[in-house]
Amino acid sequence: MSINARFFVLKHDHEPNQQVSAHFDLAARSAAKLYRAGQRVFIYVDNVEDAHAIDEYLWQFDAESFVPHNLQGEGPKGGAPVEIGQMPPVGRRTTLINLATHIPDFVRRFEQVYDFVPVESHAKQAARERFKQLRAIGANISTKEIDN
Repeated sequence: MSINARFFVLKHDHEPNQQVSAHFDLAARSAAKLYRAGQRVFIYVDNVEDAHAIDEYLWQFDAESFVPHNLQGEGPKGGAPVEIGQMPPVGRRTTLINLATHIPDFVRRFEQVYDFVPVESHAKQAARERFKQLRAIGANISTKEIDN
C-alpha cells in the first residue's frame, strides 16, 4: 500500500490575534474536515506542549464544528475519531496529520499524510527533510500552496 502525502505550503505566518501558528490552525481545520468525512485521524506532535496546544485549540471550535478528540491515553478505549500524541496510535487510523519536526517511524500505517511547510526558515528546512523521507519510502507526494 502506498502513502499519499500532501504538503501544505504556507505563504504567511499566523495572524497576531491567533493563539496558534498558521500550520497548527490549518492542521486543526484539516482534522475537522477529515472527521466530518468519516476519517479517523492521528495528529502527531513533537512534545506534550504541542499536544496540549492543538488539543486546546480544537476545544475552542464552535459547537457546529466540534471535533471529538483526545490526547493519547485519555478518552474512550479505542480513542476518539481524532487522537493527538507522540506514540503510535492504538487503533487503526487512516490519516496522519504531522505537526512534528520529523516523520514518525510508524508512518507506513497510514494511507494519507498531511504535512506543513511553515514560513519560518528553520521549519521550512525540516519540512524539506520530511519531504525527502517520504519520497524515499515511495509516497505519492503533492503540494498545495495556502494563501492563509
